[in-house]
Amino acid sequence: MTSRQHDQDGGGGEPQAPWSEIVPRLWMGGHQWTDSAGTPQPAVVGSEFDLVVSLFSQPGHGPDPQVRHLVSEFPDGRLTTEQIRTVQELARTTADAVRDGLTVLVRCQSGYNRSGLVVAQTLIETGLTAAEAVELIRLKRSPWALANPTFEQYLATGLDVAYLLTGLDETAG
Repeated sequence: MTSRQHDQDGGGGEPQAPWSEIVPRLWMGGHQWTDSAGTPQPAVVGSEFDLVVSLFSQPGHGPDPQVRHLVSEFPDGRLTTEQIRTVQELARTTADAVRDGLTVLVRCQSGYNRSGLVVAQTLIETGLTAAEAVELIRLKRSPWALANPTFEQYLATGLDVAYLLTGLDETAG
C-alpha cells in the first residue's frame, strides 16, 4: 500500500471535516468524517449548498429536496470513456455554477479521490493547471486527497487525451 492510498482500503488519514472549501463557493467532501475523538460521523447535507454533485450516494445523507442534486456514481479506479466524459460534464456544470455565484459541494465516499477528480477538473476549467489543482485540493481538503494515481495521471494528461487513450484501449480489448 502506498502512503497516499486511502479511499477503498481505509488506509491513510480519515477526513476531519464533512466537507472543505477548496475555493470560494466550491466545496469537496464525503459521506463520512471522523471527529476529534476519532468517532466516525455521517456527513449529512441539508440546504447548505445550491448544488450537490454526488459520486457515491447513501440513503439519508441528503441533500434536502429543494437542493439541485446530480448523482453519477463511478469507481475509484480506471474509468471507461463514458465515465471520463461524465467527469468532464460534471466539472463543466460545477464550474458554471460557481461562476454564477452558486455554492457547490462535490462529494464521494470519503471525500478524497472521486470528488477530488471532479473538483480538480473544475479548477482546471477555471484556469488552474492540473498540478496547481491537485496541490490546492491537498492543501485545503487533505494530504490524502487524490491518492489514486490513475486519477492523477488523467489530470496530468488532460481528460480529453485520457478519453481518447481509454477509447483506444476499449476498442483493442
